[in-house]
Amino acid sequence: MTDLETFRRETRAWLEANCPPQMRTPPEDDEDRCWGGRNWKFKNEAQKLWLERMAARGWTVPDWPKEYGGGGLSKDETKVLREEMRALKCRTPLDSFGIWMLGPALLKYGNETQKKEHLPKIARGEIRWCQGYSEPGAGSDLASLQTKAEDKGDHYLVNGQKVWTSYANYADWIFCLVRTDPAARKHEGISFLLFDMTTPGVSTRPILLISGKSPFCETFFDNVKVPKENLVGVLNKGWDVAKYLLTHERDMIGGMGLGGGGRPLGQIAAQSVGIENGALADSLLRADIANFDVDAFAFSLAMERAGDMAKAKQAHPAYSSFLKYYGTELNKRRHELVMSSLGSDGLEWESDRSTEGEAPRAWLRTKANSIEGGTSEVQLNIISKRILDLPGA
Repeated sequence: MTDLETFRRETRAWLEANCPPQMRTPPEDDEDRCWGGRNWKFKNEAQKLWLERMAARGWTVPDWPKEYGGGGLSKDETKVLREEMRALKCRTPLDSFGIWMLGPALLKYGNETQKKEHLPKIARGEIRWCQGYSEPGAGSDLASLQTKAEDKGDHYLVNGQKVWTSYANYADWIFCLVRTDPAARKHEGISFLLFDMTTPGVSTRPILLISGKSPFCETFFDNVKVPKENLVGVLNKGWDVAKYLLTHERDMIGGMGLGGGGRPLGQIAAQSVGIENGALADSLLRADIANFDVDAFAFSLAMERAGDMAKAKQAHPAYSSFLKYYGTELNKRRHELVMSSLGSDGLEWESDRSTEGEAPRAWLRTKANSIEGGTSEVQLNIISKRILDLPGA
């Protein structure tokens, strides 16, 4: 038996013994997903226990180094762990912008003090992070940002506004792009800062969406003092950190196209439409779902390949734009099929039966996926220029 086969057998046995039964069902709502943080309230004891057990083993971030709270697993071992979790239908123990975005950036650009201070807390789910990138005048053209940080000797004084800051009203800390040299060219003079959301001068205001719910906020900074040791990377070179982090954000958003561990489409449709002769009663819907499942499986392989290439430092720098574009379009297709499956029942907006209109609200929310992290049009431009190298692009 090879070392990897032994690892697989031991991993399967550990997961079977330690993953609570309640954590082996698809998440039904956002509360079923554990985001962690100082103020997080666990939905049940099983959710808390699952996070604690996985964090103690370093498996919330299995491929991070052990000294930073990770599992220290190899690329192949990490893949085996994820395969075994899928086989047992184990939920992800922790959803976190710290894991998906900030963590990889700190591993690459952070100093040792910053890594030891922040990464273990991310891995254990103790601190919830949000991203301070977009501004009212700087969305897809992010380098036009105007939030400024003035050098005040032992600290920076931050003033400005961010917008579309996901879950800022729940976050403990923010990773934020600020302009530290207003005289420099647009992509220069930008720095990458970390600071606590409870710092005096920080305030948030939720943005009400068409779905009736709001994961997004406006975030305001009024004379916010940020210690200089919270600068990540080199002063005025924060754009390098930002670009690296954006590739991970786009990978994360693109991954939504795989359904995020929710109920399979066929199961949702069967419950609504019914079964005839062992197959979904609506043949056209059945064909659409089959086509989606094939495309989703192909995309999952593309995501896996992209991850392997990134770890081997062979990935095209613009490949994340392809993943982001296709993943968000796939996610929209998935939710449109959910709505088709539910028929007129899917239009219920406020009722106990519909869980306060969960399906239509989620469907409307997918429209934002093709905007956040860079619009689909911007991603297509990047793909045409940097991957396809089309003439005149």
